[in-house]
Amino acid sequence: MSTKFEKSILVNVPISIAYNQWTQFEEFPHFMGGVTSVTQLDDERLNWVVEIGGVRRQWDAVILEQVPDTKVSWAATEGATNAGSVSFEDVGGGQTQVHLVLEYEPEGLVEKIGDKLNVVENQAEGDLKRFKAFIEDEGYATGAWRGSVGTGIGTGEPGVEAAAASRGDSGKAGISGKVAAGVGLAAAAAAVGVAASKKKDEEAADLDADVTLTPVDDAAPEVYTTSEDDVLSPSTAETLLPTDGADKNRGTGGAP
Repeated sequence: MSTKFEKSILVNVPISIAYNQWTQFEEFPHFMGGVTSVTQLDDERLNWVVEIGGVRRQWDAVILEQVPDTKVSWAATEGATNAGSVSFEDVGGGQTQVHLVLEYEPEGLVEKIGDKLNVVENQAEGDLKRFKAFIEDEGYATGAWRGSVGTGIGTGEPGVEAAAASRGDSGKAGISGKVAAGVGLAAAAAAVGVAASKKKDEEAADLDADVTLTPVDDAAPEVYTTSEDDVLSPSTAETLLPTDGADKNRGTGGAP
């Protein structure tokens, strides 16, 4: 089952600058928090390495359509199944509306849990905000490629059906070392918690156990619990030998 979402952001630079910067794909790690690297293999093919929510994914993607100052769309050809587009609209006043559409298929337990928590969607929203801060701070694009790809195809907003070739390809998916370490720490913490709980229960059982007090004479022993509310019977209290401290208190008028 796939997940699809759309995000938009207004950037305070002319459309050509916004578009030119976005097409510098290998610069993505500068403002995309989850992107480790993007390698442009040729004008139409990219290799991505991404780590989001502790899950490391790698895939190849093909650019389906690229029109200067208008749009870039893509679809995965192997690895993580995803497809989408980024479009650019001149809204006047030297401002550009950047609109992202992304559809992907989560794989494995960790990714499916992350999907329920909107991890990828939140990451994409954060990436757009960082792109805005990056390009507005620079004021110009770090490079430009004004070529076109697939013009006239009219791909619209491609979904995961355009990335069908990547389905079932889990050879480039995996849990990062951070997650593996986290799983180990969680297991260790759980073990410590169980041990501590067991020890606490044993100590509580010892405190709740009955205590036998034996009088100094030949009277039969009487049994009392250790509760703070318990008091000794007068007959037993009289038969118990006082402590040295108690003798001193009685002899000096102190508290009994």
